[in-house]
Amino acid sequence: IFYWIAFNAAYARVQDAAGHSQTERTIGERGLFRDFLALILKHDESSLIFNEIWNRFSGPIRMLLDNQYVFQPFWDSQRTGTETSEWQSSFERSKAASLRALAQQDTLSVLTIVFDRLYVLRNQLIHGGATWNSSVNRSQVEDGARILSFLVPLLVKVMMDNPNEEWGEPAYPPVDGHD
Repeated sequence: IFYWIAFNAAYARVQDAAGHSQTERTIGERGLFRDFLALILKHDESSLIFNEIWNRFSGPIRMLLDNQYVFQPFWDSQRTGTETSEWQSSFERSKAASLRALAQQDTLSVLTIVFDRLYVLRNQLIHGGATWNSSVNRSQVEDGARILSFLVPLLVKVMMDNPNEEWGEPAYPPVDGHD
């Protein structure tokens, strides 16, 4: 959860009175991830993120991508009673797309799919869909934590190494004279 908060602080943009950034109104939360990750990868000149994904974390990433419990259409189907075959075919297409992206070493596509799955996991944890020490969701929580614990510091490093990039205004900036 703390790593997600850090990630959120990195990609979030200033919001209007209704709580939506201009970009979020047009592309949604997941679009914000993709745009932010594309900008990060553009500035990752030493290919830190690429190397870590392919050399160190391809296993946990593959496990996360192969897990139906972090795939939103699975939960939509559970809630609405939609036929199992609908979410399963969507899941198979998503897994095939992620395998193609992995095979082509398409870092942006892989990260976009990974963060989509992590967003579902985040929602499960934040919105009460996971129980303490449950064996049902332990593997995806552990994989998600491992992935975020190595990615978030790298994202921040790329941001810090590129201070002239317009990363956006923080949604809740520090206020002088207040702790």
